Amino acid sequence: MGKRIVVGVAGGIAAYKACALIRAFTEAGHQVRVIPTESALNFVGAATFEALSGQPVHTGVFTEIPEVAHVRLGQQADLVVVAPATADLLSRAAAGRADDLLTATLLTAHCPVLFAPAMHTEMWLHPATVDNVATLRRHGAVVLDPAAGRLTGVDRGPGRLPEPDEIAALAELLLARADALPRDLDGRRLLITAGGTREPLDPVRFIGNRSSGKQGYAVARVAAQRGAEVTLIATNATALPDPAGVAMVRVGSAAELADAVAKLAPESDALVMAAAVADFRPVHVADAKMKKGADSEPSGIELVRNPDVLAGAVSARADGQLPKLSVIVGFAAETGDENGDVLFHARAKLARKGCDVLVVNAVGDGKAFEMDHNAGWLLFADGTESVLEHGSKTEMASRIVDAVAGLLRG
Repeated sequence: MGKRIVVGVAGGIAAYKACALIRAFTEAGHQVRVIPTESALNFVGAATFEALSGQPVHTGVFTEIPEVAHVRLGQQADLVVVAPATADLLSRAAAGRADDLLTATLLTAHCPVLFAPAMHTEMWLHPATVDNVATLRRHGAVVLDPAAGRLTGVDRGPGRLPEPDEIAALAELLLARADALPRDLDGRRLLITAGGTREPLDPVRFIGNRSSGKQGYAVARVAAQRGAEVTLIATNATALPDPAGVAMVRVGSAAELADAVAKLAPESDALVMAAAVADFRPVHVADAKMKKGADSEPSGIELVRNPDVLAGAVSARADGQLPKLSVIVGFAAETGDENGDVLFHARAKLARKGCDVLVVNAVGDGKAFEMDHNAGWLLFADGTESVLEHGSKTEMASRIVDAVAGLLRG
């Protein structure tokens, strides 16, 4: 069932991205009311917001007087999202000002409030903004960390508005569970892998798998917004935008992934191995493209086993080589067979791998791979098991990060 969402838009160049966010909410079946600031209308006109939301757009408290809009909109909302949230807007919200319709609505909202900041790097890092963000978080609001990248002009750095799809995914997560983004991972370093490795046959062809990287990217996104310092080792997930606030390392093959994990794991508190790592690679890789009908046409492909990155990390920790690494999470994409069902094989894999948590997905018949939704189980080394109910991969990521945070606390 659709929810009532208020989308606040402050006056920054990123205001145009709010249009895509509004469209995402309305297409998901939500009722959207847009409240821009006066300065936001210098970037996007009221007519555009009205056309996208199907609702009237006002900026001041002296409109819709009989409805007492500056009170009712906040009281009735299920979620308030401010995107972009400029330095000025964050300052006014932190101070509790109510000098326009948006800030008045923020004061009357009893629902989750999500701020998506966008500003120049110097503004984001200024002590006043840092204090304002801390104040808003202390008051219970969720303030996203911005993305790093191209800003206005030639400037680059942290302060870029996260992509609308990313904001929408985190907003939906807040609607699903209000405690989804606590800042409980401050000071923790998480190393996450995502995507499917590719094992080359020649300069053109490779052996690969159907992993899209969506689940690993979602885990990275949620962990970063819960305060963790996240490094994401991405394997060929080129269609996905980089999660905001996440350091990216790009690799291709299983061997490259193993090297990156070995390099970064010693400084990490937790390792989440969401990548689909190829079990085998070709023994021989052709220097030139193999031609049909030519002397180089292969009669078969000889394979050799790839290193088991997950088992290697568990073994290195047991040998005392990774004293900082407290939590290791593995993933199992399983199908049932004549020997047992999905959970039978997953339990055996957990015992074999020796990780602390195993995330289990049933695959095949349109499940898991390349989908936006997922379901499965969490299996813990102590024998505890819990069901991951069917939901978005962002919701599943939140449950996985809950498990990691709990183990780090314990």
